[in-house]
Amino acid sequence: MFYINPELKTVKDMFKKLYLVLVLGAALACHATASKPKPIKVDGSNDIQPDEKQSLVCQKVAELISNYNYKKVPLNDSISGVIYNRYIKLLDENHNYLLASDVADFDKYKTVLDDDVKSGNLNDVFYIFNVYQKRYIEHINYSIAQLDKDFDFSKNETFTYDRDKQPWVASQAEMDNLWSSRVKYDLLNLKLANPDLAKDKETLKKRYQNLLSQANKLNNQDVFQVFMDAFTEAIDPHTNYFNPANAANFNIDMSRQLEGIGASLLTENEYITIKAIIAGGPADKSHQIGVDDRIVGVAQGKDGEFQNVVGWRIENAIALIRGTKGTTVKLEILPKGSSAASKPKVVEMVREKIILKDESAKKEIRTYNYNGKAVKIGVISVPAFYIDFNDYKSGNPNYKSTTHDVKLLLDSLKRENVDGIMMDLRQNGGGSLMEAIELTGLFIKTGPVVQVRNPDNQVEVDKDEDPSVTYSGPLAVLVDRFSASATEIFSGAIQDYGRGLIIGTQTYGKGSVQNAIDLDKVIPSSIRDRIASLTGKTKPVSTGSQSVFGQLNLTIAKFYRVTGNSTQHKGVMPDILFPSVIPMDKYGEDTEPSAMPFDVIAKSEYTKVGDFTTVIPQLKKLHDQRMESSASYKYLMEDISEYKKHEAEKSISLNEQQLKKQRDADEKKSFDDDNLRRVALGLQPLKKGQSKPRNEDLDFLKREAGQILTDYISLDNKFTSVTPK
Repeated sequence: MFYINPELKTVKDMFKKLYLVLVLGAALACHATASKPKPIKVDGSNDIQPDEKQSLVCQKVAELISNYNYKKVPLNDSISGVIYNRYIKLLDENHNYLLASDVADFDKYKTVLDDDVKSGNLNDVFYIFNVYQKRYIEHINYSIAQLDKDFDFSKNETFTYDRDKQPWVASQAEMDNLWSSRVKYDLLNLKLANPDLAKDKETLKKRYQNLLSQANKLNNQDVFQVFMDAFTEAIDPHTNYFNPANAANFNIDMSRQLEGIGASLLTENEYITIKAIIAGGPADKSHQIGVDDRIVGVAQGKDGEFQNVVGWRIENAIALIRGTKGTTVKLEILPKGSSAASKPKVVEMVREKIILKDESAKKEIRTYNYNGKAVKIGVISVPAFYIDFNDYKSGNPNYKSTTHDVKLLLDSLKRENVDGIMMDLRQNGGGSLMEAIELTGLFIKTGPVVQVRNPDNQVEVDKDEDPSVTYSGPLAVLVDRFSASATEIFSGAIQDYGRGLIIGTQTYGKGSVQNAIDLDKVIPSSIRDRIASLTGKTKPVSTGSQSVFGQLNLTIAKFYRVTGNSTQHKGVMPDILFPSVIPMDKYGEDTEPSAMPFDVIAKSEYTKVGDFTTVIPQLKKLHDQRMESSASYKYLMEDISEYKKHEAEKSISLNEQQLKKQRDADEKKSFDDDNLRRVALGLQPLKKGQSKPRNEDLDFLKREAGQILTDYISLDNKFTSVTPK
């Protein structure tokens, strides 16, 4: 993804002006009366209802999208149909829950959802969800009841598990048959691993009961989030609303930092359970908390009252435990192995800023042999273009960011005398615009990096203006289909300047710019007071690190390479192309129905620092020659072919003997294939039951990309210049 904080990098005055308009517009527009939801009763569901706050947010998001989205999509009956179809698909993509009669009943909402979002009326949306939840609960309860029956696993029956292209189920009897087959399939799966059918039934019963428990914990925030996803992504794939919990997680992901106790949590058997502790964090320094300890209560401050969190949803508990750096939180802990009746111990901690080092840029050195000479390639893996917005705005020169981290890694690799650098940007979905520009600046002197066009067709050129170059040696950038947005800015600029080789597969093709709008800043506090008066409750306040109204990431511009080409739809095409393990027809901007088209604007004035035109054919020839005799490449192509074969399968046998024969054959083939791949990479084959050693180098594509850079380093320098002039 690709985001701009309006107070951080406005793409200069354009975004600052937009943000002022949003805030001023909010002060004027938010005096409209929010639509008060009416009760919507669906017997058999948990009758989840919207609230006034969600109604207001829906209105505000509709207003912002109508007025400021780059595409300027009108909210009319046509877009209403798209929203409706997306919402139904998000709820029941595989046609496993809703009956044809339910969908026929919903069809009356196809052309009214546009009016609903503009008025903040969520009645229709929640009615649809409540019917869906009713069906979900009915089918899970039916499945639990089926476990009392006897099953005949010798019949030649099949279970169709992929039903997204199938028509909606016409009758309850047909739906019961579908779920009977599903229960039989789930039970047969367990039976193949453990022949004790009684225990298998008990295991499956607990699984289904857990599904019911999770369904009963759903609240109106969950329903609202699903619908808002359907609404915003009908406009374009990258305009998104995040409810308060999701907004907090998004901003943690962007900054690679959080403020809290430094522990990873999961829900296990209704308990909030500690699953990992970050070294150096408050939980670690307390010496009183361990992995698999259970948190049963949380209190704020030294004198706060404890809230029991047993049975809570994980995100609600996390919202209480996280909080501002320097504040105190107390936890009631049941140590691992203690009974539920044990007296919990109380642990008091002061929250700190936690840096997520495992999710930051990392380095390694790989050594290649070329005609008896060792060639050292430094590899820097960058998971995202992250930045700590708050630290940056406060003027802290040591704010956490991709560029700062990569610069330190580059300096370290130069001290270790590497012969070349490879930036591994696979699976990197993007992030901050400023970081894409500044990271490019580590490899070039000065010049334009990206062009940004607003809805009024005004184009701004964003430049690297720092003449210093951190690294001027041989460079390669490794990308794949999930390399997107800011990654495409960086790799596109490196390619356009002739600064480095781009290796891998065609990138995602996301060429749009999002502005992260904190709705707490857009919706005035007077509106919170009015909501409180309508509900008879105290006015809403943020909890821990969470906002009140959430966040809207709004598409407000489109970016272009310095050549004038958009990366939209087409992405960046590598100089040396690898086969794609990721299905190109399933993932990518060109698979999104609401995505913007590719187009071209005028090029920027920039000076290339190198030209790989002559050398690329030679590198490709060397690569192709290796692949002709490479067992690893052969296995990679087989894996791609096998994936496509399995993707075409829609059903599976419910005959125990047939399924066991198929599973045994698949398991043997998988084991044998893994060993063949290990041997091809120079590793020892595994014995049956032997665990794979940790930290093994099984990444064939990264190896080959490093070999291509080694080939380049070993060629005569007359082919291209890589030193910026």
